[in-house]
Amino acid sequence: MKLDGMSFFSLASQRMRWLGTRQAVITQNIANADTPGFKAKDVSGFDEMLGGARSTASSGLRTTDARHMTGAGGTSAPNGIRVQETESWEQSLDGNTVALEEQSITAVEVSESYRMAAALYRKGHDLLTLAVTGVR
Repeated sequence: MKLDGMSFFSLASQRMRWLGTRQAVITQNIANADTPGFKAKDVSGFDEMLGGARSTASSGLRTTDARHMTGAGGTSAPNGIRVQETESWEQSLDGNTVALEEQSITAVEVSESYRMAAALYRKGHDLLTLAVTGVR
């Protein structure tokens, strides 16, 4: 049985992919904390990704591949998640907007959310196994 076809498992998988992409963007921000002129980025909201609002509203064209070019609104990550510049707590004299404290806090929040989504996925699998086999 393919668990990804069931709505709960599909939603949990999408959430985990979104969180993984967000963590990668945060990692890029931290890696570029000393790069002059680098602007901190973040991904579009999970609800925006689910609603498909990333298509014509922002750049006029829908990107279906990570290698496609986007408009000025942002870039597209591999899962169709929009990556865009974000407001930051501070800006350094060289124009860099990465605040390491802010990125650290966000990274911890993303990590906890990922852990919760994985636990829910695992519990859903356990419940499905219990329902099918009757064995705990």
